[in-house]
Amino acid sequence: MDHIEKLCPSSEAVSKKTSSAGKKKKSDEVSKQKWAILSLSSIPLVMTLGNSMLIPVLPSMEKKLSISSFQTSMVITVYSIVAIFLIPVAGYLSDHIGRKKVIIPSLIIAGLGGLLSGWAAWKLDNAYWLILVGRALQGVGAAGAAPIVLPLVGDMFKNDDEVSSCLGLIETSNTFGKVLSPILGAVLAGFIWFLPFFSFPVFCTISVIMVMLLVKCPEPSKPVPFKQFFINVKKTFTEKGKWLYAIFFIGGILMLILFGILFYLSEIFETKYGIKDIKKGLFLALPLGALCLSSFIAGKVIKENKVLMKWLIFGGIIASALAILALWFSIKLWFMLSMFLIAGVGIGIGLPCLDALITAGIEKEERGTISSIYSSMRFIGVAAGPPIIALLMKQATYWIFITLSGLSIIAAFVALIAIKPGAKSQS
Repeated sequence: MDHIEKLCPSSEAVSKKTSSAGKKKKSDEVSKQKWAILSLSSIPLVMTLGNSMLIPVLPSMEKKLSISSFQTSMVITVYSIVAIFLIPVAGYLSDHIGRKKVIIPSLIIAGLGGLLSGWAAWKLDNAYWLILVGRALQGVGAAGAAPIVLPLVGDMFKNDDEVSSCLGLIETSNTFGKVLSPILGAVLAGFIWFLPFFSFPVFCTISVIMVMLLVKCPEPSKPVPFKQFFINVKKTFTEKGKWLYAIFFIGGILMLILFGILFYLSEIFETKYGIKDIKKGLFLALPLGALCLSSFIAGKVIKENKVLMKWLIFGGIIASALAILALWFSIKLWFMLSMFLIAGVGIGIGLPCLDALITAGIEKEERGTISSIYSSMRFIGVAAGPPIIALLMKQATYWIFITLSGLSIIAAFVALIAIKPGAKSQS
C-alpha cells in the first residue's frame, strides 16, 4: 500500500482535500442543527428532572405521608417499571410513524402525570396511591420521550463522528439534569414539599414547544410490515446479539448503581449527618457533577473509535467498583463523597460510549426499537436501585458496598469479553 501511495501522490493530495472538505461539511451540518440539538437535549433533561428531583424529597415524603422507606422508594420505581414495558412499543412506533409523532404526545402525558401527583399530594389526606398513579403516567410519557432521542440523533446525522459528539451532548444533558435535580428539588420542597410535582408540567411544556418549533427530523421510510420487521430485528439479534446483550446489561447495572447511590446518600445525609434541604441537594450534586463533566468529555473524545469506547467503558466501571469497595473501610462524610465522586466519573465515562455503540452499530430501520430496548434496561436499573438499597440498609452497611462493587465488577467482565469492536458483527 505504501508503494501505491508513493506512486500516486496526487491521489493522496486529493484524499486530504476531500477529507478537509468532509470535515467542514460536518461542522456546517452540526452548526445548522444546533437549535435542534438543544431542543432534543431538553428532553432527557426534563425526564431526569421528573425522576431525580424527587430523590432529596423522599425523606420528607416519608414523614408527611406516614409511609416506610421502601414505599417511598416505589415512588421512583413505579415510574421506571411502567417505562420498561412501554419503551419498546414506543421505539417500534417511532420507527414507523416518525420520532416527533411519538415524542410530543409522550411529553404531554408525562406533564399530566406530574400534575396528577401534585394535585393528590396537595388535596388528599391519603394521597400515596394516587401519587403512584400519577408517577405511572409520568412513566408512560417517559417511555416515548427520552429513549426516542437516541435514534433521532442517528437519523439526523449521517457521520458517526457527528452522532457520537451529539450523543455526548445528549448524555451530558441527561447527567446535568441529575446534577440540577437534587438542588432544584430541595429548593422547591423547601417552600412546599410537593412543589416538585407541579414544576414538572412546566418543564414538559417548554420542551414540547422547543421540539415542535425547532426540530425537523427526516421523514420515516415506508413502514415495514410487522412480520418482516420482526424478522429483521431477530436477524439483528442473531448477528449482533452478544455485544447488544452486553450493552443492555451494562447500561442497566450502571443505572442501578447510580440510583442506588443517590437513594443511599439521600437517606444517610439526613439520618446520620443531619444534612437537609438545599445543603443536601448541593451535596448530592457533587458526584452527579463529576458524572456530567466526564460524560461531556467522553462524548467529545470517542468520535468513531469503538476500541476506545470499549476500554473507556471497562476502565470507568473498574474505577467505580474500586471506589465503592473502598467505602467498606470508612464512611466518613468527605471520604464517602470523594469515593462516590470517583464512581460518578466512572459511570459518566461509560454512558456516552454505550449510547454511541448502540446508535452506530444498528441499521436505521431497527434503530428505534433496539435503542429502546437498551433504554428499557437502563430503566430496569433505575427501578431496581432504590428498593434494593432500602432493603440492604436494614442489614450491615458494608453489604451495600459489596453488592454495588460486585455488580460493577461483573459488568466490567461482561464488557471485556463481549464487546469486541474488531469483530465483523460489530464493525
